[in-house]
Amino acid sequence: MNANSYQRAHQEQKDQVPTAYRSLDNSAQERDGSKIDWKEGRIGKAEQSVSTSKLEAALKKMSKQAAQYEFQMKELESQLSQNLSNFRAIDSLFKEASTGIKRNSKRADRALHSQIPAIESSLEESVDTLSELAQTLPKIRTQVKDIRIVYDSGREKARKLVMDLTWLNTSFHERWRRTIFTPTAPVSGQWKTFMRFLFAISFFLCCTVVWIGLAGAYRAYRHKLVWGERLMS
Repeated sequence: MNANSYQRAHQEQKDQVPTAYRSLDNSAQERDGSKIDWKEGRIGKAEQSVSTSKLEAALKKMSKQAAQYEFQMKELESQLSQNLSNFRAIDSLFKEASTGIKRNSKRADRALHSQIPAIESSLEESVDTLSELAQTLPKIRTQVKDIRIVYDSGREKARKLVMDLTWLNTSFHERWRRTIFTPTAPVSGQWKTFMRFLFAISFFLCCTVVWIGLAGAYRAYRHKLVWGERLMS
């Protein structure tokens, strides 16, 4: 009985030793698990922070793109409105041009049917009158030459009459001066020669008298002749 109890106690001790080791292993595993869970939590938090930063960056990028797209949409809207206004202006100009072309085409048709025959008839009449004028032009030219000759002769006669009248209205002294000293006097060459000859003779006589007088005065001054004393004596 004692041997059997001793064997049982020894067997129980053997069984208790691995259970203690198992409890130690379990506590170590729990510690390792808690460390792993803490690390995984930190990694999860880091991943969550990284994912939130990426989301924020993506949201900012998307907001910028949305603002850019909105700005581009506004620009496109303004361009479309401007192009629409330009198209309306071009349409109005095109309508005005088309109405003007239609009006001008109507006028051209009216002129083609009504005015061109009148123009052709007037051109035919003008050609006939030109042919008649071509036939009568030499006669008219000779008549014009004759009229010009008569006019020139009459003008020359009138000029001569005016010169004669002005010559007769001038004074004797002016006529005498112009006849002797100028070639523009309206007198004959013989009369000019005679007047110049008379002037030369009179000038020579005057110079002779002056010379004689000056010579007598010089002679009296040279011989100390006092005219007053001789007259008193």
